[in-house]
Amino acid sequence: MQNSQGNASPSINVSSGIAESKSGEFWQLGADRVRRIGFGAKRLAGSGLPDGADVRERAIALLRRVVELGVNHLDTAAFYPSHGRAGETEFESLDWANDVIRQALAPYPDNLVIATKVGPTKNGLARPDELRGLVEADLRALSVDTLDLVYLRQLRLESIAEHFGALAELQAKGMIRQLGISNVRVSHLHEAREIAPVVAVQNRYSVGFGRVNDEILQLCGELGIAFVPFFAVTAESREAGGVPESDPVQEIAARHGATAAQVRLAWTLSRGPHVLAIPGTSSERHLEENLRAGDLVLSPDELTALDSVID
Repeated sequence: MQNSQGNASPSINVSSGIAESKSGEFWQLGADRVRRIGFGAKRLAGSGLPDGADVRERAIALLRRVVELGVNHLDTAAFYPSHGRAGETEFESLDWANDVIRQALAPYPDNLVIATKVGPTKNGLARPDELRGLVEADLRALSVDTLDLVYLRQLRLESIAEHFGALAELQAKGMIRQLGISNVRVSHLHEAREIAPVVAVQNRYSVGFGRVNDEILQLCGELGIAFVPFFAVTAESREAGGVPESDPVQEIAARHGATAAQVRLAWTLSRGPHVLAIPGTSSERHLEENLRAGDLVLSPDELTALDSVID
């Protein structure tokens, strides 16, 4: 994990039926070569927030299966798993994803990249001087000396310079290898890049969300920065999870013998080779379905139809 340079392609379990097509494509996430379909830890507990030994044991088994299937990009946060109600931005969390990732996967494979994010706390957005404590907590929870990638997950800041600068100082101290930003505007990206290199932007982006983030997605491609959408599958339901019903999505899925989630992920991957998907689930079946989304080739007409979907 710490010395990953992405030189070796992770093997894919042939028995899973996952082919070496777009689902096996890679992109350079800063210094690391990662598979374009990764895994997000947000949904490790399922659709609700049950807790207990059985839930954690299932999560540990699922994470081990994730790595067995060749996924080498995990997205997590100290406040994951988290869950909310449809139409609401507030969420509850269990705060154990990082602990479970350590239990499941440490010592980590050399080519595994674990991205985490800091900023949100139970009391709102952390102050710049509080970010070091959050980073140190992630280091302890994941049992590493250096975090592979840390996003600043900002909220309603006009300027992120002070917050991002605090993370850049931690990077200079060797606590963080690479930096990203999340929930940001184009102006934030320009501001951050004047302070330190940005290897990834993580913003909301999906079929049905509209094109509000098209500009920053395109800019990331021009700059060689990975764009990592969140809520790519859940779309408008956001924290509530699930896959929204949409006639065009369902029609295209039926035409290809695919799931709605696979169609949404295939559309996401079509937006550019620098776009990485991080679908999360608590189900091994859904995990394997999500990884096969890269095998789904959508026609120009189907992509155009999906562009106009409103969830």
